[in-house]
Amino acid sequence: MTAPSAPADPVAIARDLLRCPSVTPAEGGALAVLEALLAPAGFEVHRPVFSAPGTPDVENLFAAIGNGPRHLCFAGHTDVVPPGDAARWTHDPFAGVIADGVLYGRGAVDMKGGVAAFAAAALDFVAARGPDFPGRISFLITGDEEGPAVNGTVKLLDWAAARGERFSACVVGEPTNPDRLGDAIKVGRRGSLSGTLVIRGIQGHVAYPHLADNPVRALPAFLSALMDPPLDAGTDRFQPSNLEVAAVETGNRAFNVIPPEVRVNFNVRFNDLWTPETLKAEIVRRAEKAAAETPLRRAEAGPARYELAFETTVSDVFLTHSPDLVDGLADAVEAVTSRRPELSTGGGTSDARFIKNHCPVVEFGLVGQTMHQVDERVDTADLVTLARIYRVFLDRYFEGH
Repeated sequence: MTAPSAPADPVAIARDLLRCPSVTPAEGGALAVLEALLAPAGFEVHRPVFSAPGTPDVENLFAAIGNGPRHLCFAGHTDVVPPGDAARWTHDPFAGVIADGVLYGRGAVDMKGGVAAFAAAALDFVAARGPDFPGRISFLITGDEEGPAVNGTVKLLDWAAARGERFSACVVGEPTNPDRLGDAIKVGRRGSLSGTLVIRGIQGHVAYPHLADNPVRALPAFLSALMDPPLDAGTDRFQPSNLEVAAVETGNRAFNVIPPEVRVNFNVRFNDLWTPETLKAEIVRRAEKAAAETPLRRAEAGPARYELAFETTVSDVFLTHSPDLVDGLADAVEAVTSRRPELSTGGGTSDARFIKNHCPVVEFGLVGQTMHQVDERVDTADLVTLARIYRVFLDRYFEGH
């Protein structure tokens, strides 16, 4: 009789991933670590490289096992942000050091720890059920999430769809918990719209303001119009929409020159009271109102002249309605942690914004308090617990199928 194999160790997997210097867009060996784990277990592994003009080539990974129609995908990324000054770290950011029950390294939380936990859970599930279980499990892992997100998840999804892959549901392993493992599942996200407002004046010498018109004088009225009153008060499932100014720039470094224009970059995080089209129309309306109420000081110049342009990349708002996925994962979290997670839509964007176009998607991962920080770290106990949650969810998701 063959002895049962030892359970996969999410801590060891995470440690091995952290030892790979996979700063975007470098693969750094991280995808090779995953392939070495998954392929011997029967996963079919592919590592497509995608390219686009003006962006670096990015290597990605797709691995799948099983042939049943019920297809659960785990999505994540092994690329990480730069560690900054390594001398400020308690331990080398790419050494994967474990000290006092804590694993240190860039990407420990965001999100190599989540990838490791799901890998361990999936390996244990396949070892227990066999590769011919009535379903399909896949990994959709990008090396581009922390970068421009051009040659990663979007193209990997299209690549998989062209091969006939049809996903029933997806879990993204981003860190979702604010304080304790089991606090929150992300079941949606607000949308994101960025734009640039350029207010134009008349350049001139500061000693002769009557011969010029300073566009900065019109800036307060435009900013007030864009941000006041608030766009909305929020909904039952979403926070209020908010417009925030990210940069104000004249491009002028001289002290004795009135600038010809002032440029304002802004971003709006919007809820389901808006579509990108209605939101753009509201911002245009507010800008037009500010321009009409803020004439240039030189009478012959007329009202304040401005240009308003929106970025072409827009993340739309979404909310996932899928009891099998949402309730099933919440039940698994509660079964392991004894805490019922909040169903949250807070925070920024993630690759879930792309995946939602292919299947229902939620996000659940580690506690996110140290992501992108010096000494990014995770309790090893949390890695073990997260792997248990994912394993319970896998068992329940495929139960009876």
